[in-house]
Amino acid sequence: MSEKITACPCQSGQDYTECCQPFHLYKSFPETAEQLMRSRYCAYTLVNIPYIVETTVPNQQKYLDQIAMKEWGETTHWAGLEIVKHLPNISKNHSKVEFNAFFKTEEGIQAHNEISLFVKINQRWFFIDPTVPLPNQKQNCVCGSGKKFKHCCGFYL
Repeated sequence: MSEKITACPCQSGQDYTECCQPFHLYKSFPETAEQLMRSRYCAYTLVNIPYIVETTVPNQQKYLDQIAMKEWGETTHWAGLEIVKHLPNISKNHSKVEFNAFFKTEEGIQAHNEISLFVKINQRWFFIDPTVPLPNQKQNCVCGSGKKFKHCCGFYL
């Protein structure tokens, strides 16, 4: 994160120092799942992989391929972020964010569309990564709620 940037890459319209940088420096935490989504996108553009790991559900962090994440961040030519929809209250502790992450390729600008699930644990939002091993429906949930996966986070995936 040595390069100097002004406009936040998350395209909030704010300066980086006032938007995602405080989250990246752990001076504050995102208050909404949308803020966390934006800060994670921004972290990818800055190849801040430790932040991506730290904001993933703690029980999933050991499964993240940080080398591949770093390579993806470094080799992707990021072209912007669009929040399509934020569903802040799908439950007391769950939110969803649909977004398009744009990137440049030889064929032009492409979009990666995703609907991401977030869970609040101890007053902090975390991303639930569906690409790493998840418990079966009868096992305890990844968020540590003590509930079965199918009655907690699994219900929303």
